[in-house]
Amino acid sequence: MPGLEYLLPFLLTALLLSITPGPGLLYIAAQSIGRGQKAGWYSAIGTHFASYVHIVAAAFGLSLFFVAVPTAYLVLKIVGATYLFWLGIKFLMTEEPDTGQSLKSQPYSHVQALKESLIVELTNPKSAVFFIAFLPQFSDQSAPYPIWLQIILLGIIANAIFTLAEISCVIFADKVSSFLKKSRSAGRWMRRAAGSVLIALGANLLLSER
Repeated sequence: MPGLEYLLPFLLTALLLSITPGPGLLYIAAQSIGRGQKAGWYSAIGTHFASYVHIVAAAFGLSLFFVAVPTAYLVLKIVGATYLFWLGIKFLMTEEPDTGQSLKSQPYSHVQALKESLIVELTNPKSAVFFIAFLPQFSDQSAPYPIWLQIILLGIIANAIFTLAEISCVIFADKVSSFLKKSRSAGRWMRRAAGSVLIALGANLLLSER
């Protein structure tokens, strides 16, 4: 591991980044509001494990491919944004069933949320570039461990910190939706809000610079 002179600034920076509202937290909040707490948990789990792919890619320099090849970065960005648009439209087009059973009570939605969050995170080139830009800054050339191992260990720590923030986000979003879920019209508006957030995230990914 890097020395304390690297580790302490890293922990502070990771903590500050974790509590700063960003696309990841907004996505998980949208899933929690639109589908309920369990879907929020599954979304957080999917994001957590998908991040390890970016961490390993950063450790071995694979993420540099998206920096070196702008076309690959653009293609993956378009794929990720299109998928977010599709998810948002699904939320907007879903109607409350006549039986009164809400979307969040449907059993498939939890596993679906897991699959969707995995795809969303894996097709987000900004996450790949973030880890390759963020983690190496806190590696120590003089440490007894190789740089790639330091990056993986730092990535695991950062991912754990980010996941704690995502857990808090799920709990908060669920409390908001629970306050409103007894109203059928409120449930409809919550799904519309969730769908709008997902579409906005897709637009942000598509239009943003690296």
